[in-house]
Amino acid sequence: MALPLGRGRWFVDSSQDTAFAMPAVDDPPSTEVGIILLGLDVERLMAGLGMAAMAEDPGAVALSVDHVRHGAALRPAMADLVEVGCRRWRSVRVAVAEAAGGVVGSGSPRQGWAPAERAVAAVDPLATGPACRAYLTACWLRRAEIDRWVEDRT
Repeated sequence: MALPLGRGRWFVDSSQDTAFAMPAVDDPPSTEVGIILLGLDVERLMAGLGMAAMAEDPGAVALSVDHVRHGAALRPAMADLVEVGCRRWRSVRVAVAEAAGGVVGSGSPRQGWAPAERAVAAVDPLATGPACRAYLTACWLRRAEIDRWVEDRT
């Protein structure tokens, strides 16, 4: 509720102000990470998912360590990371939809993060580490946009 303070100034009750909302004290830290990820453009989100997916693949990690051991610099190309991210998204998209069931997302990203993260974690909790889970959750919350973008690339 807005109350006049005089001379063109207004006091806005913070519980009613939707322009800026601080996170709840008891929100998990992953929620704030998620809010940051939700602000990335799609290409960077897919590249991040690709990087996270590669880091969770023991074979890819072993190969990367071997490259470094032999003096090779690790400089994955953006296009390669994006492609790995797109493959990861396509591989879990249907399973996340099934895990989410008929849950309708919240209009608030902070409120929608936890249920979306639970749906992603339910797909394969042992195979998805925290980085991949965070990127997949962001993709899930932006799934219409992500699906169109990934489809346009194929």
